[in-house]
Amino acid sequence: MTSRLAPPTALTAATRRRFVTVTAAAAALALSGALPSAGEAAAAPAARLKDDPFKLGVASGDPLPDGVVLWTRLAPDPLAPFSGMDRRTHPVQWEVASDERFRRIVRRGTAQLTPEFNHTAHVDVRGLEPWREYFYRFRCGGFISPVGRTKTAPAAHQLVPRLSLAFASCQAIWEGWFTAHRDLAARRHDVVLFLGDYIYEFGIDRGVRPDDGDEHHTRQAVTLDDYRQRYAYYKLDPDLQAAHHSAPWIVVFDDHEVVNNWANLAADGSTPDDLLIRRANGFRAYWENMPLRAPQFPQGPDMQLYRRLGYGRLAEFSMLDTRQYRDDQANGDGTKAPNAATADPARSILGFPQERWLLDGLSGSRARWNILGHQTAITLLDTVAGPDVAVPMDTWDGYSASRDRLLGGIADRGVRNVVSLAGDLHRSVASDLALDFHDPDSRVVATEFVGTSIASGLDGQDLDATGQVLLSENPHMKFGNFQRGYVSCEITPDLWLADHRVCDRVTVPDGTVSSRTVLAVESGVPAIQQV
Repeated sequence: MTSRLAPPTALTAATRRRFVTVTAAAAALALSGALPSAGEAAAAPAARLKDDPFKLGVASGDPLPDGVVLWTRLAPDPLAPFSGMDRRTHPVQWEVASDERFRRIVRRGTAQLTPEFNHTAHVDVRGLEPWREYFYRFRCGGFISPVGRTKTAPAAHQLVPRLSLAFASCQAIWEGWFTAHRDLAARRHDVVLFLGDYIYEFGIDRGVRPDDGDEHHTRQAVTLDDYRQRYAYYKLDPDLQAAHHSAPWIVVFDDHEVVNNWANLAADGSTPDDLLIRRANGFRAYWENMPLRAPQFPQGPDMQLYRRLGYGRLAEFSMLDTRQYRDDQANGDGTKAPNAATADPARSILGFPQERWLLDGLSGSRARWNILGHQTAITLLDTVAGPDVAVPMDTWDGYSASRDRLLGGIADRGVRNVVSLAGDLHRSVASDLALDFHDPDSRVVATEFVGTSIASGLDGQDLDATGQVLLSENPHMKFGNFQRGYVSCEITPDLWLADHRVCDRVTVPDGTVSSRTVLAVESGVPAIQQV
């Protein structure tokens, strides 16, 4: 499965080769669990830790019918250099049980956590039963981690009666408390999709949380250590930890895991080679801190993130990457009138190899629901009132030929029940996806739910001025909301229900969460209905 566009320049190619040479060796070490004998400190036996190393919690992800990835990171002093760890390899025991009190342990083993990977564990547990709830924990240096709950995917032949799914994105920690995660955790979904902007690379923006005085949090994350510490700061949040402990996550990144609005080799203020270095740092820290498998380990500035996960005959997830292979934003980015550049068929938001992979996968799917998990809106977003049209260049509007190829391919290949789940906009937008958004009689071929942010954008409001314009100018849009929150979905073979959970406030730590609306889609009828 290829993951590259046109060849880069000679200088860029050389930079890529340097990264690949270094990180390929590191990847081999990660898989073997061994360290090179390059010094007395690395060879010394691990000492008993003096403080709890599990302060960042635990996580699980990418469920399979027979397995799941278990994650933790040893960090007795999370915001200190090296998270308070020494430069030794530390053995960590892991256990998986069928009960929360660990009376029935079904799998156990030991992982060797090395300083090269910031003492993170990515245990790919296999031999589990399909569509089963399990509990897991880690032990190290006399300490026991919190207990996490996870669940495997159904077997390929199973048509399970119900799937509980949540999706969320965009959690600028400075701009609000993670109240939505607290609610998400309490609902104990079967699986959670996180669709990008897990961290923000810039420093304190519109800070509402108490300032801890750490100057690191006021500057851009650029180096690998910067990104690692930024993840530690986020993962200290108890509500985010609770959300990870409650269910397995399937994750993709967006832009802020590297730098705002980056596009392949382009980012404001960066040369292509500078951006490759920053990508390598951001990707490495992302992999280290997410419950991802070895195939997702980055090779320098390249990371194979798009992938497919099956949930029996009920659902199939196509997780997409709209950052790494896209062409640069048209017309200098921003919100502009669509023109020949946005409609250029030579431009792509996915890259042509990923476009083909997606359509071929949708064609071959035997699942009742075909779910796209990705970063930003496919739907047309006309943002100005009246006859003029202005659309965001960073969404699929800036790559309308990609959108036409996707939606046209869905229609031509007879793919049913395609549901796009996305984030990025910091607002909820629910839309019918038609072949021609300018023709009210055009055939609707898919459904899209764009979820709002966890915290980015402060409190917001039910319907702001921009939301009013969007609803009036885009008749295919059936719902809009500008509060913070997430979407909790219940999926059966015949019906998809999307409960839009919103926070009254995130600028205070004691906000409340309620259901703003529940939207429905019937199997075989790609039209959003209000419940």
